[in-house]
Amino acid sequence: MENPLDKIRKEFPQKFASENEIFCNIHRGDRIFIASACGEPQYLVSALIRYTESYPKAFFDTEVIHIWTLGLAPYTEERFKYNFRHNSFFIADSTRNAVNKGMADYTPVFLSEIPSLINRKHIPIDTALIQVSLPDEHGYMSLGVSVDIVKAAVEQASLIIAQVNSFMPRTHGDSFIHVSKVDFLVPYDEPILEYDYGEDNHPEVTQEIGNYVSRLVQDGDTIQVGYGTLPDAILINLAGKKHLGVHTELISDGIIELMKMGVIDNSQKTIDKGKTVGAFCMGKKETYDYINDNPSVEFRPVDYTNNMLVLARHERFVAINSALEVDLTGQSTAESLGKVFYSGMGGQADFMRGSAQAKRGRSILTLPSTTSDGKISRIVPFLSEGAGVTLNRGDVRYVVTEYGIAYLHGKNIRERAMELISIAHPKFRKNLIQQAKDLNLIYKDQAFITGKGGEYPKELEIHRTTKLGQEVSLRPVKISDEPLLKDLFYALSDNSMYRRFMSRRQDMPHERLQEFVIIDYDREVSIVATINEDEKETIVGLGQYIVLPNSHVAEIAFVVRDDYQNKGIGSELLSYLTLLAKRQGLLGFIAEVLVENKSMLHLFEKMGFIIDKKVERDTYELKMAFSEARGNVG
Repeated sequence: MENPLDKIRKEFPQKFASENEIFCNIHRGDRIFIASACGEPQYLVSALIRYTESYPKAFFDTEVIHIWTLGLAPYTEERFKYNFRHNSFFIADSTRNAVNKGMADYTPVFLSEIPSLINRKHIPIDTALIQVSLPDEHGYMSLGVSVDIVKAAVEQASLIIAQVNSFMPRTHGDSFIHVSKVDFLVPYDEPILEYDYGEDNHPEVTQEIGNYVSRLVQDGDTIQVGYGTLPDAILINLAGKKHLGVHTELISDGIIELMKMGVIDNSQKTIDKGKTVGAFCMGKKETYDYINDNPSVEFRPVDYTNNMLVLARHERFVAINSALEVDLTGQSTAESLGKVFYSGMGGQADFMRGSAQAKRGRSILTLPSTTSDGKISRIVPFLSEGAGVTLNRGDVRYVVTEYGIAYLHGKNIRERAMELISIAHPKFRKNLIQQAKDLNLIYKDQAFITGKGGEYPKELEIHRTTKLGQEVSLRPVKISDEPLLKDLFYALSDNSMYRRFMSRRQDMPHERLQEFVIIDYDREVSIVATINEDEKETIVGLGQYIVLPNSHVAEIAFVVRDDYQNKGIGSELLSYLTLLAKRQGLLGFIAEVLVENKSMLHLFEKMGFIIDKKVERDTYELKMAFSEARGNVG
């Protein structure tokens, strides 16, 4: 079979020249664009450096522009400081030191806006060094794993130099360039750069975060997944989902694995149905092999993939990204560690804001609760001095750590602070509470229980469907539940309030509410029954027991909102509290019930307890021993 390049050589012989002849077309002060990430033309970069070493005065003050380099970056070295000045839209490991020493530049800009800046000549491109696949029979070559801003660069560059590499996959979508549009072709085969997301040093943390994220992703959702070890690793937790779609910036190994498993089939996407859409790919060779000539995967420029107007057209669009730090007011950074420039703005804000505009869209920000050594909390009172605010307080909706999910949208600063403290690492919560008090972010008298007893027992979270068909979640009370419990108590009728508290007092101020959210789980258990409607969690019931001193029984009480009574929620609460008490080895419950509260008395009686009743005025004092033979604890 004839080499596809042989035909091109005959038709366009002038496009095949020596490296010296090619690079002599670059002039002093030119702006040289280099293709992105795994699409970097490694051989061309090396050849450019060799030419510079041979002809050190050939050009000066050229600017090297790209999104992100994963491979060679010799142009940042001190010896080439008069020849090159590096300017990146996203900082990589190989360039981070140069940027922070002032030897290279970083341009903060939303990735979606870069093609427009190039097209309008606000960022002029004189020379583009790109990497392409072999030409097809019509003379079209594919930009392969890197379309992103490369498409705009080749459309505007005065000089295009393409490394033709048989290892580059031929990708579908808006990825093609005809040989007639390229000034010089440099055939050179070498493996495409692979991206190793790094070893997951804390898989148990990743697994917990992934479990929580999977709760927020529903069958048929269209997802975007950001860059990083954490977002890619949590994808495996979506393996049980069905008919997911993908519209993303980065196509990673994790996305391809879900495609191979049939989890991602794009069958329910609102637009681009049947297609996984991305701007660039970073992964292993197996991933590149899968996307090669695969019509189910399309690559588009970032002014399409990251365009908020396009994203808003998707129904149920879910953006999943990661942060380096989140503060108690809801600000987050994904681009800097204090004053140290670490990565870049990228497309995170594009997707998080786009998902907020989509019908039934969701944005999820993930991060481990601490740094990898466990010494520093990633949830902080305020972002570190110098940190770039990647997402502002209005952008952040869901925040997920290994300790749970915090939902911030529409909540005030005090509520946000308490939500985020509740998912911080337990060893930092006491200090966060104190710092939040000092900064007037939360109540000055906000109580807190230290030690194991004060930790949220997430293993007690369950979901139930009552015998009457009401779906309900049962979970322990959180320190951040005060607003939700306030809503519960004020939604109760006067009669329900009296039956629960045996008092005519109707107010429920902060000081009183704290008694219900500051739980020492070493001696008491407090379970709420919640329902979720339109992503809003509502508490419709509360059940509690407190282990009495000098005995091995507990005092129990619970209440259900009036409009949810007689739906089986009270039965589920009591059954679950009974199960937990038995697991704890308790012998039974005691309770006070008004004589006129026939429904409550009936509920206790049908549970199969061995009940000893004593009447004091208008109140039953109940002693209820557990009966293994008759107890309904399922």
